[in-house]
Amino acid sequence: MKELVSILDGNTFLVSDRCGDIEPSLDFPTGLFAFDTRFLSTWLLLLDGERLQPLSVDDAESYRTRYFLVPGEPTHFLDTKVSIIRNRAIGDSFDEDLTVLNHSGKEMTFTVRLEIGADFADLFEIKDVQHKQGDLTVAVEDHALRLTYRREAFHRETVIHSSAPAAVDKRGMTFSIQIGPHGEWTTHLRISTVIYGARGEDVRTGLPMAGSRSTAAIQAEHAELVANAPKLVCDCEPLATAYRRSLEDLAALRYESIALGVRLMAAGLPWFMTLFGRDSIITSLQVLPFLPDIIPPTLMMLAGLQGHRIDDFRDEEPGKILHELRYGETAGFEEQPHSPYYGAADSTPLFVILLDEYERWTGDSTLIKQLEYPARAALNWMDTYGDLLGTGYLWYQTRNTRNGLENQCWKDSWDGISYSDGRLPGFPRATCEMQGYAYDAKLRAARMARLFWNDPQYADQLELQAAALKERFNRDFWLPDKEYYALGLDSDGTPVDALSSNMGHLLWSGIVDESRAARVAEHLLGPRLFSGWGVRTLGDDQGRYNPIGYHVGTVWPFDNSLIAWGLWKYGFRQEAGQICESMLGASRYFDGRLPEAFAGYERDLTEFPVQYPTACSPQAWSAGTPLLLVRVLLGLEPEDEHLIIDPYVPEGMGRVELLDIPGRWGRVDALGRSRDRDDE
Repeated sequence: MKELVSILDGNTFLVSDRCGDIEPSLDFPTGLFAFDTRFLSTWLLLLDGERLQPLSVDDAESYRTRYFLVPGEPTHFLDTKVSIIRNRAIGDSFDEDLTVLNHSGKEMTFTVRLEIGADFADLFEIKDVQHKQGDLTVAVEDHALRLTYRREAFHRETVIHSSAPAAVDKRGMTFSIQIGPHGEWTTHLRISTVIYGARGEDVRTGLPMAGSRSTAAIQAEHAELVANAPKLVCDCEPLATAYRRSLEDLAALRYESIALGVRLMAAGLPWFMTLFGRDSIITSLQVLPFLPDIIPPTLMMLAGLQGHRIDDFRDEEPGKILHELRYGETAGFEEQPHSPYYGAADSTPLFVILLDEYERWTGDSTLIKQLEYPARAALNWMDTYGDLLGTGYLWYQTRNTRNGLENQCWKDSWDGISYSDGRLPGFPRATCEMQGYAYDAKLRAARMARLFWNDPQYADQLELQAAALKERFNRDFWLPDKEYYALGLDSDGTPVDALSSNMGHLLWSGIVDESRAARVAEHLLGPRLFSGWGVRTLGDDQGRYNPIGYHVGTVWPFDNSLIAWGLWKYGFRQEAGQICESMLGASRYFDGRLPEAFAGYERDLTEFPVQYPTACSPQAWSAGTPLLLVRVLLGLEPEDEHLIIDPYVPEGMGRVELLDIPGRWGRVDALGRSRDRDDE
């Protein structure tokens, strides 16, 4: 697979090869995308009929890139008389300045050709190739090319303009140019995307940010987000790099919702540039101590789209929090259920957890009171529709037997939940971490009911339910012969006995019996789960283990951040530090940007973390990982009107200082320093 380059600004993103070219591919979705539609599927630059080769690519900023190119095949003896610079940026449109430079001492003539095409594919169609059912037309205009797709009311358009004269045809643009000695030729290309609404105008024109997405505006917005975050001063270069890169990626992943016109966090590029319940909530939990202002829009949007009816196609139930929201053609024509789709059993308790954690940090009781009804509805869903078998656990089984998600936990690939011998359990399933989330949600809701909802009786009821759940869980999920918690229960109540990373989430939730916590920590950092670069999703002796399997052996940074947080909560500070060190060590090989996942090979086997071939990068909860690790290293925990600071910085990491941490206490500083052998 080719090495790819991406630029993005929330609503719009572009993925190309290292020459800046876009070609239809089944391996990876190259193209120009906005709101789940590909507006350019071909964007291929030729000079005198030849493909170009990259000398260098400047992609330091998320929203703009420069490509330095030459014609011909790469060779050590390359002595070209011409070079090309492609300077592009993403904002309200996709803009590219194309410059051809003549390095010779005489006038030269060139033919510059841009092959252009738009298939208007839905992201789901790229994953699973389908025949388009609408009509695609191409119109040639003066120095412009207009590509249009219509299917009933679904209407999308791509318009390409050139500042320089061009011979335009239905497959692209041709420029016949003459350049004087040591001279240059430039054209500005603007590619506009149009998403037509019912009134025949772009639906984005009414959004608050419409028309303001210039490069300067984007740069200013990104700079403001980074400036508002606490300042990290540290001796650990990988931590400093990862922290800065994470803030920049989180700024780039923010997008404006068509539905409500608020700024939300997209889950990840390229597959998940939209709102995801689980991903958005976990990312919010990770970044809350650093960027609390981005949390309320997420909570409000999730509450506004909370399930209110029984809809088998969308897996919707009253009180359930959505899994995924899409705007593309397949969702619009109900060929996919994502408008929105509710196929996640964990996003609902996680919603309650985030609501409480937000108040604990910020003191914003107004939002807690405003969202009392959605929180109660979520808790009611957990006790009714979520408890499919009436056993007091959260279960899942899709209502949509045609194209609903089979697994509705975070490991939602088809083989993500298995017995230790590799067999797949039947449905419904109850995974362990979901029970931990339910336990935590009930305790947090009890706090909110007592302090803000004026309902102490409900608070008492929730606390009793949580205590009963913890006792029942530690009885039914614990495997005495293996001394770890089962990955889940099958429909018969039989433990799904695979050794997995999921039990690290149990430490985070607090549902683990104190007497068993040390054994859980030993397993998480033991040789079967810990690769040296992080905790694998599945133990290396399990039947379905595959170091490059999506949920069956890879290492997921977000997963490790929650595990580190859980270890810290149970007092395993050294072990939590070990997770932090492994993640930061891995980040060095990804230029500070932790990907969605990477391979689970042993560290002493590869000596560097091996990339997972189709991992999203950037991805929101991977970008949030370094921030949560900083919280763990410094031991940050809100307590009433104060911030508890109890650092444990691993040996060799040196000084870690976080300045201007926002919260209900105003802004405070935190300092931690590793106790190295030389200090003893």
